[in-house]
Amino acid sequence: MSEVQKINSPDRPTGPMYSHAVKIPGLIFCSGQTPMDSTGKVVPGDIKAHTATAGSSWDKVVKVNIYLKSMDDYVAMNEEYIKLLPDPKPARTCIQAGKLPFDVDIEIEAIAAA
Repeated sequence: MSEVQKINSPDRPTGPMYSHAVKIPGLIFCSGQTPMDSTGKVVPGDIKAHTATAGSSWDKVVKVNIYLKSMDDYVAMNEEYIKLLPDPKPARTCIQAGKLPFDVDIEIEAIAAA
């Protein structure tokens, strides 16, 4: 049986329905994160903290799922995404979601190598 470790970053808000990340041998699954600080204020997002807390980094991300409120933001999101993740880029999916939590414009989740 594999060990399952549930991880929460101390500097980000969490709820009773999820963990920020779940680590199993070899992989880290980061929950979808919206750009909010510990007070609930919308701020520039950073899933990077969760990969670091779990013992990994953006360099080890193998898959990213991006949910946009509107595909009209696709070009602007890609401009930031290109700066955020190192080359070579991981596999990725980007879709328009009907509505995101707290009516934010973007949610990002990732899978990283441990």
